[in-house]
Amino acid sequence: MTTQMDYYELLEVERTADDATIKAAFRKLAIRYHPDKHGGCKDHEAKFKAINEAYDCLKDPQKRAAYDRFGHAGPGMGSGGGQGFDAFSDIFESMFGEFMGGGRGGQTRRGADLRYDMEISLEDAFHGKATDITIDVSGPCEPCGGTGAAPGTMAKRCQTCAGHGKVRAQQGFFVVERACPTCHGAGQVIADPCRNCRGEGRVDKTVTLDVNVPPGVDEGTRIRLSGQGEAGARGAPPGDLYIFIHVARHAIFEREGTTLYARAPVSFTTAALGGEIEIPGPDGELHKIHLHPGTQSGREVRHRGAGMPVLQGRGRGDLVVRIEVEIPTKLTAEQKDLLEQFRALETGEECPVSTGFFDKLKRAVGG
Repeated sequence: MTTQMDYYELLEVERTADDATIKAAFRKLAIRYHPDKHGGCKDHEAKFKAINEAYDCLKDPQKRAAYDRFGHAGPGMGSGGGQGFDAFSDIFESMFGEFMGGGRGGQTRRGADLRYDMEISLEDAFHGKATDITIDVSGPCEPCGGTGAAPGTMAKRCQTCAGHGKVRAQQGFFVVERACPTCHGAGQVIADPCRNCRGEGRVDKTVTLDVNVPPGVDEGTRIRLSGQGEAGARGAPPGDLYIFIHVARHAIFEREGTTLYARAPVSFTTAALGGEIEIPGPDGELHKIHLHPGTQSGREVRHRGAGMPVLQGRGRGDLVVRIEVEIPTKLTAEQKDLLEQFRALETGEECPVSTGFFDKLKRAVGG
């Protein structure tokens, strides 16, 4: 039995490596072991095929998860220990594939979906934002038009499966349909692969995409760009690009859904006598918050309709302002004199909470 080398060891990366690290490692090794650079050396050709197989597995999140769990014996990992699992999968597909919308025969798998993390400000989340992003992604190969065949040639029908992409095999009492080992389910074979893409029909590119962030997005909001993911092999449909929104921490506001929270320090005279304060909102407007006489520190005042907009809806949430009464620390002689006059006139009814507390405390200690 031939022992297959670990995919991570083939690409010379750790098992915890992210997608970018794996992709960079593959590119470096592909250049090093490309057969054209070594005059068709069989050893280098075998190594080149092995690292391509490893990268094809690890760049696909689903394949990678299966490989991490089952190794080469996992589903979709080729021959070997996974044969029993594949047989069961093919039995199920041959029985129910047509009812559920068709099987794999003659169809190349669509490209992989991609993820992009975008950080925006709270103001951008309020107003929405039109921006562009630059990503590295595989796109259709231009010289071959995505077919994988050298320019001027074309893929031919697979003789093994007669273009169906599947072959039948007897396993006990069952007749099982499996992906064709020659064309790997594509139904076609390429005799003369395109040198630019090595028969894949896709190459790595750097592209710039326009992104419209709608008003009201929140942390974790996902924006889908259909067809902007990895290109499918040999003309198969591309995957999608998912943009995950992250809203940066704001210096003033905290957010829960469409509700905004802010803390506002006010002078003790404003809290005692009442008045208005102004809070600048993420909409660029000044929102007037009315305070009743005797407003206590810690009280929350709700201003309706001054919060975040409803995503893909109408209306806005509320702005909740938590009042923090500030005690003056620097007083002029005149201010101190006025406060002394006020203290002389106090009866205890001005601050019933503190007066009641000290009365209870005196009674508790027998004073």
